[in-house]
Amino acid sequence: MKHFIAYLIILLSHTAIFSQNITARLIDKNTQNPIPFAAIKTAEFDGVISNEEGYFTLIEDKDQNDITISCLGYKNKTLTIQEIKSLNFLITLEESINELNTVYVSNKRPNADSIIARVRQNISKNYDTKLYKHEIFSRETAYMDFDKLDFEIEKASHVKKKNLESANKSLDSLSKAVVQSKTKHFKDFKADLFVNDSSNSKIKVYKAAELVDQKNNLSIEEVQSRAQHVILKYLDTTLTYKLKTGLFKIEDSLSLKDEDRKEHNKNEYEVKELNGQANNLLKRSQFNENSMLSKIVDADLYEYSFVDVSYFNNELIYIINYKPKRSKSKYTGKLFIADNTYAITKVDFEFADGKRGNKFNLKLILGVKYIENMRKGTVIYRKDTLNKYQPQYIKFEEGRYFYVSRPLKFIENSLEKNKTSFDFTIEGNIITKQELLLNSSTKINLDLFNKLTEEKSVPYVKLNKYDSAIWGQDKTIEPLTEMKEFKVED
Repeated sequence: MKHFIAYLIILLSHTAIFSQNITARLIDKNTQNPIPFAAIKTAEFDGVISNEEGYFTLIEDKDQNDITISCLGYKNKTLTIQEIKSLNFLITLEESINELNTVYVSNKRPNADSIIARVRQNISKNYDTKLYKHEIFSRETAYMDFDKLDFEIEKASHVKKKNLESANKSLDSLSKAVVQSKTKHFKDFKADLFVNDSSNSKIKVYKAAELVDQKNNLSIEEVQSRAQHVILKYLDTTLTYKLKTGLFKIEDSLSLKDEDRKEHNKNEYEVKELNGQANNLLKRSQFNENSMLSKIVDADLYEYSFVDVSYFNNELIYIINYKPKRSKSKYTGKLFIADNTYAITKVDFEFADGKRGNKFNLKLILGVKYIENMRKGTVIYRKDTLNKYQPQYIKFEEGRYFYVSRPLKFIENSLEKNKTSFDFTIEGNIITKQELLLNSSTKINLDLFNKLTEEKSVPYVKLNKYDSAIWGQDKTIEPLTEMKEFKVED
């Protein structure tokens, strides 16, 4: 950890001396609305992307070449850093006017099914996923909203009435505090993701940061743990306890001392989990077997309709709507397809009406219910140095409803084996938004991949409020206002 902090100090000092970050915003010239997901190109294969509010950040460099801004449906704009400053960091883009009749001599509209057929024919030509190194920046934003939380001690004959009343009062206070809290969590990390194939990847994490109010860091497990801690205070604190739910033993020697000594915050992430998070997101944007994108361009599963044409970097783009044709098809959205290569340059997706993700309902048997009721996102592609299309930005949002109701029983590890039983019921919604910015994608060989070793864990910096200085000259996703304004209250 000492080495990590020292590295940050050196990096920040270097950044302060030699460079300065500038943040600007893109808006529509006519509507004044922010323009999200625009490409801000600083070199042929380098640049950043504007966030959902139209903001982006660049590193000011005296040797910086012209900056080209391009966005689907808008005219390209080329500026210098000085010109951006003279505009007071507010840049307007002018909409490209689509004149379909000037593009096509005949009055015949393009056929959506024919365009999708050409997309499938050109997949191997346009995309390559094996043996790549991706320089990535990842951000995860999680929200948890509790609708219901009930605790009730059902049986505790060996506990004094006064203690029982105090325990129930404490549990009631905890319940109200949890329901009123609006848990929000931000997790960022910068890494190199090395991909052999869709099922085999390794990651090297350089920096990680977490922004969370620890007092309101409330997962289902954390809420249950806090309730257990309250109950332990009013039991015989000289004893240890078995904790059971139904027929299953959860803990064998739980005690108040053990609770106090638990290290809830080691300030470390499991690297394996970060690898899985990044690679799973990447796979959603690629044409792997049974992947989301492969299914969306399957004419047996989806039906397509031509919407319009647009322009990106002076290139004609077809806009195609898609919706489910079969019951097992889940998504609806838009595909943006380049006229000259028939590559998908952007895809928007969300659950179609009536569609859901994973779900199970064992409410009556095990007291558990789970429904993935929202899924949506956007993927934007650009060409790499080998003229293959790679994701530049991936956004994936999920919404999940949960209900957990379980009886918990404390059993003394003593001759008397006194028991304390209480019911635990929790209900609410979790929304998770994952973003992945791929700053570059380069080919590697199998020998390099095989020689790579992955660390088991990586330290992260815990922040009380957002601090852009921690990333120095790294290319990141500009945070939304909610993240910039978030801070932990003392």
